[in-house]
Amino acid sequence: MNTIKFDKKSVRVVAHRGLSGIEVENTNSAFVAAGNRSYYGIETDIYRTADGNFVIGHDNNYKRVAGEEIHLENENLCTLQNIIFFDKDGKKDRVDLRPSRLENYLKICKKYEKHSVLELKSDFTKDELARIIQIVREYDQLENTTFISFIYDNLLRVREILPKHSAQYLFWKITDEEIDRLCRDKIDVDVWCGELTREQIEACHKAGLTVNCWTVDTCEEGEKFAEWGIDYITTNILE
Repeated sequence: MNTIKFDKKSVRVVAHRGLSGIEVENTNSAFVAAGNRSYYGIETDIYRTADGNFVIGHDNNYKRVAGEEIHLENENLCTLQNIIFFDKDGKKDRVDLRPSRLENYLKICKKYEKHSVLELKSDFTKDELARIIQIVREYDQLENTTFISFIYDNLLRVREILPKHSAQYLFWKITDEEIDRLCRDKIDVDVWCGELTREQIEACHKAGLTVNCWTVDTCEEGEKFAEWGIDYITTNILE
């Protein structure tokens, strides 16, 4: 199995949860698979754990990916890292398919010279975000990281610590009110691709906002957005 190639023009292509179209999402294997290809960046999601560490995972529990109703924020990191995920064939026969942690992800991004697109899933405190930022800095990856979140307050807290740093708000549909708010707070766009139009991309660019869209998985869609001049595409399988 391989990626689907498309004419990306000048678009920066981000591997969604690692190369999740081929490897199991948000695992070190998915991050390395993306690292070995031409992606500009690798996206992942982090939660706080009960013992104050930061673990990788899209959902707030591992039911979907491991069949176990284990909530990420209620367990210690050591407990979570003993879980084995289903492989793509539904079997649990690869011991490498385990929850990753923030440090693993950053080390892989750094090694393969990929931009880190780090989704903040928990409603983090300012102190927790300061710790995350410090960990990113310790891996010499801060200038090569974009913070994204559906929780707007997370991004405002990032702004308090890093007033000019790259940050994108995850949301479903662009409106004039949303553009005004993002311009006010100097936060860029990370929007669902389903209802995104050329006119909306142009309006965001006119307002000085960078536009990322998710999740684009067909060649036709990818080339359409590239033709429209989008800045980033987040994808499970396109390259």
